Amino acid sequence: MRKYVLIVAGGKGLRMGGDLPKQFIPLEGKPVLMHTLDAFYRWDSSAELVLVLPEDHQPYWKMLCREIGCKVPHRIANGGETRFHSVRNGLQFLSEEIENASERNEKVLVAVHDGVRPFVSPEVISACFEEAEKSGAAIPVMPMIDSLRETDANGSHPVDRSRYFAVQTPQVFHSDVLLKAYSQDFSPLFTDDASVVEAMGQSIRLVTGNRENIKLTTPFDLLIAKGLLSSL
Repeated sequence: MRKYVLIVAGGKGLRMGGDLPKQFIPLEGKPVLMHTLDAFYRWDSSAELVLVLPEDHQPYWKMLCREIGCKVPHRIANGGETRFHSVRNGLQFLSEEIENASERNEKVLVAVHDGVRPFVSPEVISACFEEAEKSGAAIPVMPMIDSLRETDANGSHPVDRSRYFAVQTPQVFHSDVLLKAYSQDFSPLFTDDASVVEAMGQSIRLVTGNRENIKLTTPFDLLIAKGLLSSL
């Protein structure tokens, strides 16, 4: 079985403030994105990693790799206008390899992961791949902790939080499922890969994620990330 991981890193970091895209913000001497690569390399060094980066970010990334020293083997595909288009570009980048593997009757699984989620655990990655191998599509989720309220024209009212989950990445799929899904036209309703896949009728299996697998989006998230790194 071949395992590919598309690490999508097209964020502009507007909610972080400043000019540096959030995937390049340094943590313990390395940009967030290198920590994310490290997480997958520690999980399985044979998995093939592809960074999906905007073309205008690639020279900066390559400079960081030269100066800091990125020891994780990876390739780079061009990002797109939206996350949807970035994932589609990443799949196109791999399409010939996936087709060749399929002709050899080799099973191919493809994971899509947010570049600014550097704390995914190896156990969660393995669980997502194992479930996707069986069912075709698996995503990690966490139960809601906070109380939830829904707003409508009449104000707000509480909802049963046990019915809701926070969605994480990596989201893992059989390659044929993901390629077919991303042949669809873009819709603003596509908020993640699972929503793209579900739009063509494929069911999604849920796997328990890990609480540390946060998406670094705000300055507060960076404070949490520094605390997590110091505890490792």
